[in-house]
Amino acid sequence: MAASRNTGVRAARAAANRARMLAAARDLFIAHGYTATTMKAIAEQAGMAVQTLYFTFATKRAILSELLDVEIAGDTEPVATLDRPWVAEALAAAPAEQIRLQVAAAGQILARVTPLLEVVRSAAATDPEIAELWRTNISQRHTVQLRLAEALAGKTALRAGVDAARAADIALAVLAPETYHLLVHERGWSPDAWERWAADALTRQLLPDAPAPEGRAG
Repeated sequence: MAASRNTGVRAARAAANRARMLAAARDLFIAHGYTATTMKAIAEQAGMAVQTLYFTFATKRAILSELLDVEIAGDTEPVATLDRPWVAEALAAAPAEQIRLQVAAAGQILARVTPLLEVVRSAAATDPEIAELWRTNISQRHTVQLRLAEALAGKTALRAGVDAARAADIALAVLAPETYHLLVHERGWSPDAWERWAADALTRQLLPDAPAPEGRAG
């Protein structure tokens, strides 16, 4: 019993130390950029020995990659985005409600991860490894949007000229972190204003127009 308790204490301590290192790296990456942030600086910010940091993560890229996973998920649970409860709720909803739910979920995710994705996007211009991380992130976002678009197309006819593949591309653009960063961080929109705009944009772009009320056509 004592051995089991000690194991649990050690695991909790290791998880807490890992979280401290990730938080320190996030702060430094956002403040100074990926390239300018050193492993030594992360260790000092976290109050850890640099050897401990290397033992835990091995490379700075590994820290950034794990940070992205945690920020996107909002937790450290090993559950893929498509297996998250909000996706199941959106898939089960009526078309307009599905769009509202996926935009709301995207807003929550982007509020957490956009500053870090800006770090990745900037570093990708000069670092091939980070460029690959950026491409992977885009691919993962597209996979999620394609699954949602296919579900939407299975519930209703889409706007003329739009199939599931085109719908996924449109959602990928509207819900892009670059767009969120531009409107919320650069132009000063509130997250609620962004959410209303994104839901309206996707509804107009993906769903057919509602028929005009009887007696008012033309």
